[in-house]
Amino acid sequence: MHAASAPATASARHTAREPAGLVTLVGSALSNQTGAAVGSLAFPVLGPLGVVAVRQYVAAVVLCAVARPRPRSFTRHQWWPVLLLALVFGTMNLSLYTAIDRVGLGLAVTLEFLGPLAIALSAARRRVDACCALVAAAGVVTLMRPQPSADYLGMGLGLLAAVCWASYILLNRTVGRRIPGARGSAAAAAVSALMFLPVGIVLAVRDPPAPTALAYAVVAGVLSSAVPYLADMFTLRRVSAPAFGLLMSVNPVLAGLVGWIVLGQSLGPVEWAAVGAVVAANALSVLASRR
Repeated sequence: MHAASAPATASARHTAREPAGLVTLVGSALSNQTGAAVGSLAFPVLGPLGVVAVRQYVAAVVLCAVARPRPRSFTRHQWWPVLLLALVFGTMNLSLYTAIDRVGLGLAVTLEFLGPLAIALSAARRRVDACCALVAAAGVVTLMRPQPSADYLGMGLGLLAAVCWASYILLNRTVGRRIPGARGSAAAAAVSALMFLPVGIVLAVRDPPAPTALAYAVVAGVLSSAVPYLADMFTLRRVSAPAFGLLMSVNPVLAGLVGWIVLGQSLGPVEWAAVGAVVAANALSVLASRR
């Protein structure tokens, strides 16, 4: 009787803990998009490059404090994916924040979201996944349709962020296999922060930023790096992988809402339909995988 009841008890505990994990995941996504919006308020003073530099510093401090990496113990076999991850980490954030500056938060995050969606769809071989890919592609074509005011450079940077996010996922897996825990990711964050150190020095010496702009950038680092990282550590212990993938879909929607509320960047019906297509493609793929 005890042997039979043990799995049931464990299942009940997981079911009881999952709502807390789901709430945390949504809160993490909201924090991430709010941080990006707050960071963009510093663009007139620091520019996207300066804001990203500060964000990288904050990410490095938080990750190193939590994971406590030991770089001297890394072998060459371990170092090369860490260095690649650092490069991708910085490029991803810089391309995303520059895209936000040019095309707005909602559209930039929707384009970036194609990265993890492509990873998920590429691993599947079902007809439904092919349909999901077509739906997502239709959404992207709608977002990037020719218009007199279309900012193709900003859209291209959003797609570059998507490529970087997909690369980030794959490299994180490699680093995780070669270096236990989160020490590899923390080391990559530290290296990325060092890469952006000259940017911070130039900004501080040439034109010291106003405290308000610097505070916006620090808040962006906390909300978009520290909070999501810690929240994801909590969430992944309480939420199944399919549920996690499904709720990742809220990021483009929340980005559109936060961009509208915080920055006054409103999306038209066509843009919202395109965002909905990308979100629906991810949700349908995840739900189909659970059957």
